[in-house]
Amino acid sequence: MRNPRLVESYLGKWTNSDDYVAALARKRTARRGRGRGREASRRTQPESPRFGLSTLPYLALIAGLAVLTVAIAVAAFPGSQPEHKAPQLPPHEQGTAVKGWLQEAQREFHR
Repeated sequence: MRNPRLVESYLGKWTNSDDYVAALARKRTARRGRGRGREASRRTQPESPRFGLSTLPYLALIAGLAVLTVAIAVAAFPGSQPEHKAPQLPPHEQGTAVKGWLQEAQREFHR
């Protein structure tokens, strides 16, 4: 059913590395030959980047981050925070306790 000549040519086509390299060279030559036209011989200059689309967004981002950094630094500066007042302790008063207060407190504790 199969033609032995076709199978042999198909199998032998890519088994040798020289055949593979020769096929790549033919492919490259064919591509190079197709590109030789008026368009290929004429060199074009690359388009210069547009300031508004390439550089301006990055400059705006850097400026925004700089403003944010300065605002955080000003807000976090210790001089801008209110001072904490030391807690006021009530003045120490000496007094006298009612007689029997210790016994009454012990009874309350044991209940």
